[in-house]
Amino acid sequence: MATTALTTADVRDLAAGLRAAVRGDVDFGAGARALVTMDASNYRRVPLGVVAPREAEDVAQALRVCREAGVPVVPRGGGTSIAGQATGTGVVLDFTRHMRGVVSVDPAARTAVVQPGVVLDVLRDAVRPYGLTFGPDPSTHGRCTLGGMIANNSCGPHSVAWGTTADNVRELSVVTYGGASLRLGQGWAGAPEGLRELVDENLALLRTGFPTGLPRRISGYALDALLPERGVDLARAFCGSEGTLGVVNEAVVRLVEAPRARALAVLGYADESAAADAAAGLLPYGPLTVEGMAQDLVPDPGGLPRGGAWLFVEMGGRSADEARARAEELVRAADALDGTVVTDTAAQRVLWRVREDAAGTATRMADGSEAWPGWEDCAVPPARLGAYLREFRGLLAAHGLRGTPYGHFGDGCIHVRIDFDLLSAAGVGRFRRFSEEVAELVVAHGGSLSGEHGDGQARAELLPKMYGEDVVRLFGRFKDVWDPAGGMNPGMLARPARLDENLRFEVLPKRKVDVEFGYPQDGGDFTAAVRRCVGVAKCRNTDAGAGVMCPSFRATGEEQHSTRGRARLLHEMLAGEVVTDGWRSTEVRDALDLCLSCKGCRSDCPVGVDMATYKAEFLHHHYAGRLRPAAHYAMGRLPQWLRAASALRLARVLNAAGRVGPLAALAKRVGGIAPERRIPELARVPFSRWWRRGAAGRRGTAGEGRPVVLWPDTFTNYLSPAVGRAAVAVLDDAGLRAELPAGRVCCGLTYVSTGQLDLARTVMRRTLDALEPALASDDPVVVLEPSCAAALRTDLPELLADDPRAGRLADRVRTFAQVLEEYAPEWQPPVIGRAVAGQTHCHQHAVLGEAAERRLRGKAGLTGELSGGCCGLAGNFGFERGGGHYEVSVACAEEQLLPAVRAAGEEAELLADGFSCRTQLDELAGRPARHLAEVLAEGLGEGPSERPPEGLGLGRG
Repeated sequence: MATTALTTADVRDLAAGLRAAVRGDVDFGAGARALVTMDASNYRRVPLGVVAPREAEDVAQALRVCREAGVPVVPRGGGTSIAGQATGTGVVLDFTRHMRGVVSVDPAARTAVVQPGVVLDVLRDAVRPYGLTFGPDPSTHGRCTLGGMIANNSCGPHSVAWGTTADNVRELSVVTYGGASLRLGQGWAGAPEGLRELVDENLALLRTGFPTGLPRRISGYALDALLPERGVDLARAFCGSEGTLGVVNEAVVRLVEAPRARALAVLGYADESAAADAAAGLLPYGPLTVEGMAQDLVPDPGGLPRGGAWLFVEMGGRSADEARARAEELVRAADALDGTVVTDTAAQRVLWRVREDAAGTATRMADGSEAWPGWEDCAVPPARLGAYLREFRGLLAAHGLRGTPYGHFGDGCIHVRIDFDLLSAAGVGRFRRFSEEVAELVVAHGGSLSGEHGDGQARAELLPKMYGEDVVRLFGRFKDVWDPAGGMNPGMLARPARLDENLRFEVLPKRKVDVEFGYPQDGGDFTAAVRRCVGVAKCRNTDAGAGVMCPSFRATGEEQHSTRGRARLLHEMLAGEVVTDGWRSTEVRDALDLCLSCKGCRSDCPVGVDMATYKAEFLHHHYAGRLRPAAHYAMGRLPQWLRAASALRLARVLNAAGRVGPLAALAKRVGGIAPERRIPELARVPFSRWWRRGAAGRRGTAGEGRPVVLWPDTFTNYLSPAVGRAAVAVLDDAGLRAELPAGRVCCGLTYVSTGQLDLARTVMRRTLDALEPALASDDPVVVLEPSCAAALRTDLPELLADDPRAGRLADRVRTFAQVLEEYAPEWQPPVIGRAVAGQTHCHQHAVLGEAAERRLRGKAGLTGELSGGCCGLAGNFGFERGGGHYEVSVACAEEQLLPAVRAAGEEAELLADGFSCRTQLDELAGRPARHLAEVLAEGLGEGPSERPPEGLGLGRG
C-alpha cells in the first residue's frame, strides 16, 4: 500500500477526519511527524501524521478513517525497535501518551491485564508488592512498552529463566485494519476468517519448515504455534508480527515469582569466544541470566575478574545466603580464568548498567568512529555460539569491518554494532553484501536471523535464506488473511522493503555544516554529532535513580522534550524534508526551549549526546541578525549588568527596588523574568572588592602556601560572596595560597546558554588574555560554581578550538573539593558530624564528577547523600517568563530535590554548591542551603563577615 497519490487536500481531509473521529491527539504538523521518522534502527520513513489514541474505540476509529482513505498505519510504542518496524509512511499510532495503564492484577492467577502503552517497569513496579514480576526484560525496560514487546516478541537477559514475551502472553485483544475486533488466546476462537483453512492446508510445511532447538527464534511469523500438537495458540502466533497483522488494545500477561534474593557471579575468560563456549555449560545450574560482554564495552574493568571477556550469571534464591551459595557453586564449577560473586545490590546495578548501556556505547568504537545496528541480534543454538562467533569475526575481517559482540550468551543471541559506512554508495553496497553473507552463516549454524528485536526492514528481505521460498510465501498468505488490504505496517515481514532502502543517513548533508563549536569528538562535524542519537531512548527513562537526563521530559512526558526527540528534530532540520526552514525552524526552537541545558545527557546518554551544546549552537543561528527574547539580554548578559551595578555602587538601591512593588514587577516584565520569581539580591561588597581590600595583608602572612588561582565567577562575586570568603579561609587552613586573576575574567556561561556565541568568544578571549601570566605556571584554577567550572572545561575549548590557551585553562580547572584532595592531600577538614541533604549540581554530575566531593564530605563527617536530577532552576531557565519555564522548573525540583529535603528534616545541613540550586531551595523549600566551603569554614570557626580580619587586612567567612 502506498500513499504517494495523496494530494495536500487529501492529507488535510485525512487529518480532519481523524480529529472528528477520535478523542485522542491528532497532529499532522512538521514537528510531530519529525519525531517519529526513525526508531533505534538505521531506517527512516516519513509519516503523514501521528495519532495518540485514548481508548480502544479511538484505535478502531483511526483504522476506519485510514482504511477509507487508503492510508497505511503503523503502531508505535517506545520507538526503540532496532530493525525499522516502528516507522511508517502513513499514520503512526503513538501509544506513549495514553492507553498506558495496568488495568488489573490477579496475584492468585499470576496474571495482569495491561494496555499497549504501559512501560515495562511500570508493570513490574505494580506487581512487585505481590512478589511477582514480568519475566522478559529488554535493556530498554525503563521506556519500552508492552505493546512494542508483543509486536517484536522481546526477550532480555532473563529469558534464560522465563522465556520470551510470547511465552508470557495469555490473551490479546486486537483490532484489524479491516475493523474486526478479535480476542486471541489458545484455540481457534477469535481467529480471522480463512486462517484455520490456511493452517490445515499447510500442516506438513509448518511441521518441517521451522528450525528447532532455538530458544530465540524470533524471525518470521510464528505460524508453527498454530499446529494442533502445540495447542493452536493464536496469541503466540500474533506475537512478533511487528504491527503487520493488527493493533493490540489490551493484553493478559503471565507473571512469574520474583526471586527474593539475587547474587551475580562474574566469570572472566580469555576472550568472547571462550566465554561463548562456556555459556551453554552453565545452563544446568538454573541461572536467571547468562550475559556475555568483552573488554571493548567495559569502560573500567578494574573491578572485574581477570580476563578479556566476562559472563554475568545471575542466580536467585529464597534468601541472600541461598543466592550467594548458588552463585559461589557456579563459580567453582565454571571453567573460567577467574570469578567473583557480587551480592551488593548497588554494585550489581553498576555492572548491569554497563550491560544495558551497551546498545548505545557500542555505537562508538574506541577510536571514536561510528558503528551501527545493521546486523544486531541473530541467534544460534547456545552450544554453537563459540564456533559461530569465531566465524563471524572472520567474516567481519574479510569485509574490513569491526564490531563488538555482546549479549545473551545463554540463549545464543548476539548483539553487535558494526562500523558500516552507511553514508556512501560503496559503503552501503558492502553493508548489503555482508548482511547476505552473515545471514548464510547464521543459517549454516542452525540459527535465526533475529533473536530478539524482530526482522523489520533490516532482515526480512533475507528470510528466504532461513526458511526457504515456500515458507516465506506462506508468510505472505498469513499476512493477507489478517490484513487483506495491506494497510498494517507495509514493507515489514511479508513482501518487505530492501534492507538498503530508506536508510536514515542518505538525507543528511554531504558536506560539513558551518557551525561555531568545535565538536572535537565528532571530527568537527555537527551532522555527525546529531547522528550520535541512535534512538535507544534512555532519556525517556523516568526512574529517579537513572541519573540527570532528561529533566524536561520527566516533567512533561512529551517526546519533543526528550534528548532523543530534540536530536530527531535536529536531524530533520538538517535533512530539510519535513522541517524545511533550517536554523529558523520554530519546531526545533520550541522543542529546545524547555531544554534546561543541564548537560545531563553528556554523561547519562550512552553515546554522549550533548543537547546543551546543540541548543546553544541552534540559538546562535536562529537569532542571528534578529531580535532576541528579553531574557537573553537581561540574563544572558548578566555579568555585564552585575558588573555595572557594582561599579556604580547601586546594590542598596537595586535590592530595595527589586524586592516587591511596581518597580520589581516592571523589572521582571522588561527582563523577561517569571513573575513568580524573586530577583536575587546584589551583594553590597562583591567578593573581588573584598579581596582587594585585604590583598596586601594576606600576601604578608600566607605567602608560603602552594599557590592556586581562585576564580571569581559572576555568581560568587556579585551574588554570594560569602562562598568565596569561606573558600579562602578553608584553602588557607589547608596550606594553599589563593590568588585572584589580575584582570577581568568570565567563563562566558550565560552567553553560551542563550546562544550568544560571538559575545561568548569575545568574553572568553579577554579572559585568556587576563590569565596569560597564570597559564605560564602549573597552578590549578579553583572554580567554586560548578556551572562555571563545566563551562571552562567544555564550552571554552570547544568554542575556541583554535586557541591553545583554552585547552591549557580547561586542563587546570578544579572544583573546590578536587583542589583540596589533589594539592593538600594531608589536610584534615573539621569534623562537622551532621547529616546532609541537598543537590549535586547537574553540571557537576555531567562534566566534573563528584567523587572528590563525596570523599571530602565523608572526611568531614557529613553523612547522607545529595539528591540527583536537576534542581530545575538551571541558570536563566527557571527565571524565564512564559513558555512553561516556571512550571517545568518546579516540576523538576519536585522530582527528586524537594522530596529529599522534606524527608531530611529541619536538622539536616542543606548543601548545594550551585547558586541556582541554592536559589531554588530558598524559593521553593523556604530553607537556605550552603556551599560545602561555607560549612567547612564554619567548622574552622570562620563566621560570615565582610570585614578584613585584624592584622591581616583579609575578610573571613
